[in-house]
Amino acid sequence: MGRGDLARQKSELTIMKTHSLSNAGPLPEASLLDRRGFIYQLGSGVGSVALSWLLNQDRAAAAEVLGTKPTLNPLLAKQPHFPARAKSCIFLMMEGGPSHMDTFDPKPKLKELVGKTFKRDDKQKSNQNNGDRFFTASPFEFQRYGRCGRDVSELFNNMATCVDDLAFVRSVYAESDNHPAALFQFLTGNAFQGSPSIGSWVVYGLGSVNQNLPAFVVLRDGQPFGGTATWGNAFLPTCYQGTQLRSGAIPILDLQPPEEVGRERQRGSLDLLQMFNCEHRQRNPTHPDLEARMASYELAFRMQSEVPGTLSIEGEPESIRKLYGLDQEKTKAFGTRCLLARRLVERGVRFVQLWSGGWDSHDEILKGHRAAAEKVDVPIAGLIQDLKQRGLLDETLVVWGGEFGRTPDTNEGNHKKNKPGRDHNPGAMTMWFAGGGIAGGTLIGTTDEIGNKAAEQRQSLKEVHATLLHLLGLDQSKLTFYHAGRFKQLTDTGGTVIREILA
Repeated sequence: MGRGDLARQKSELTIMKTHSLSNAGPLPEASLLDRRGFIYQLGSGVGSVALSWLLNQDRAAAAEVLGTKPTLNPLLAKQPHFPARAKSCIFLMMEGGPSHMDTFDPKPKLKELVGKTFKRDDKQKSNQNNGDRFFTASPFEFQRYGRCGRDVSELFNNMATCVDDLAFVRSVYAESDNHPAALFQFLTGNAFQGSPSIGSWVVYGLGSVNQNLPAFVVLRDGQPFGGTATWGNAFLPTCYQGTQLRSGAIPILDLQPPEEVGRERQRGSLDLLQMFNCEHRQRNPTHPDLEARMASYELAFRMQSEVPGTLSIEGEPESIRKLYGLDQEKTKAFGTRCLLARRLVERGVRFVQLWSGGWDSHDEILKGHRAAAEKVDVPIAGLIQDLKQRGLLDETLVVWGGEFGRTPDTNEGNHKKNKPGRDHNPGAMTMWFAGGGIAGGTLIGTTDEIGNKAAEQRQSLKEVHATLLHLLGLDQSKLTFYHAGRFKQLTDTGGTVIREILA
């Protein structure tokens, strides 16, 4: 090759660079690609660039055949890491910390110790940690139910009829006795705010079957301890955060456009906006949220047609409404959420989180826990039975639990008033699982004889999270997201699947 050829190629290359830069628009902001991110992307090499190009060519070709615009939808359904036992999850969150020794883990030893002083072996920070402490027995009677002979408190006479479908783990433990931190750990894997919720991880890993409904739905009124971060996406793209459906006439704020804006006009405006967003994305290929933003606009448009019909329960037969407790004032609110949860998973929603509070019984556990249980006993039993009779239980994982358990003692003031309560106890709690991939009627783990600590087959929350992901076909070690210089995951330091409860 002569000098003339080299000069000509150099000139052509300069023209190509100039043309490319003139059409590319401004370079991405430096904050979007820091030094660490640059080195990571550089290490990906030419292979990843080629693969990305090939995938885009395939996507464009498919779009041309179908007559559709080529788009990257982060909520499209994805293949699991291995065959899943469950397609969706309903997570029953009992906020406040239900007492294991008053629900599913009887401790007869406490009857022998009533009135005796209880001395803790640690220094928990608590509003009940001052003064003397006294053992208190459960005010609730236990009976054995089902073929498995499971012990269940009188608080759950209806739920007790489902024990042969439930797997109990009596030896779960957490780390914090503070409500917000405990909720963060329970629902995000980290006691500090700033990590994605379980539902966000699941949707990130699996996408959504129904493109007309949110993939991750939250059913509760008001805000929990720690706020909405308990169902937030944190560093994952925003499209993976939970969507809260409120009770009442307006379940999702600003879902419907003004009356003067028709469907056709709205579609035209959205198409124009998407065109601008596509141009902006081409100029900013490293922007992390553009694709999610575009997908969220389209989802919101589709939801306007799908959500009203999904949330309308007027067409449900009276027998189903009664099964969920909609005919009783105490159970109507939570029963409606349970019925909506069934309707949502029936329509392909991936993760539904239901909340019910009132379990923080520092005073008068007899009154507090009875009131909290009365709201959920009938609806949860109805949910299990309804899922089972519809053939949905085999493909729906149901999880029940609170952010921590409670202590076997009460404070001096409540002891003298004969109105014992219980304190926060992250050292021991009971959870149960049902549905897809779960061996109903099983029981693993024990607490010590007074219920103060998990004793045998101890299971941390990381084990719980690893098991939940496993049943949905996700390998917790492979479900990662690159953030702040490293690959992060729900079980950040590893977790072991609780195989003893798997079918």
